[in-house]
Amino acid sequence: MVRVERLSYNFGRNWAVKDVSFTVEKGEFVFLTGASGAGKTTLLRLLYGALPVTRGLAEVAGFTLNRLKKRSLPDLRRNVGVVFQDFKILPRRTVFDNVALALEVRGIPRQVRERRVRAILRALGLENKSYSLCGHLSGGEQQRVAIARSMVGQPSVILADEPTGNLDLDLSLHLMSVFKQFNDFGATILMATHNRDILACVPEARVIHLKDGGIDGAAPEPEAVS
Repeated sequence: MVRVERLSYNFGRNWAVKDVSFTVEKGEFVFLTGASGAGKTTLLRLLYGALPVTRGLAEVAGFTLNRLKKRSLPDLRRNVGVVFQDFKILPRRTVFDNVALALEVRGIPRQVRERRVRAILRALGLENKSYSLCGHLSGGEQQRVAIARSMVGQPSVILADEPTGNLDLDLSLHLMSVFKQFNDFGATILMATHNRDILACVPEARVIHLKDGGIDGAAPEPEAVS
């Protein structure tokens, strides 16, 4: 579902991703680890089409990103769910509307939209916030809305950038159980994290460790987040 070959990306003289190669098979759960600045976020942005692939090869969910036209980005994003670090939710719309929008743009019938949205909000403990404006939520609640929106479309691939970074441990562990359920139903997941408690939630998952933009074959154990 994800294939990367000799992928590199630079911001001026700074190489954020350097000669990275790996594959993620269909239905696999893979953690992407590394210190801040190691290249995790840039790599995920490349795989989502937010940055252009100009050096190396990247394929995600059947799309070759090197040749992807702007008009094809919506097709990619119907198959790939993304959880951003900065949420990218609409603060003046309700929780329900923010999550439903991911289905509305695909032309999903209203009854189906409502059923899916209510189910994912219930799974993430947001049912009682359905009609609250997102701008009035806490950071942790906004993060859960972002996760709900990424999952409600039942994507084949989920790219998650530190999805539990603003949450306490108990809620983080609960959310990881939700990610694991999606994985058990066939979703391929590539998740960036530096928290060993999160890694322990999916002990069978493979770990790819980045250091200075490249893959580090001798990865140190990540630090726990207090």
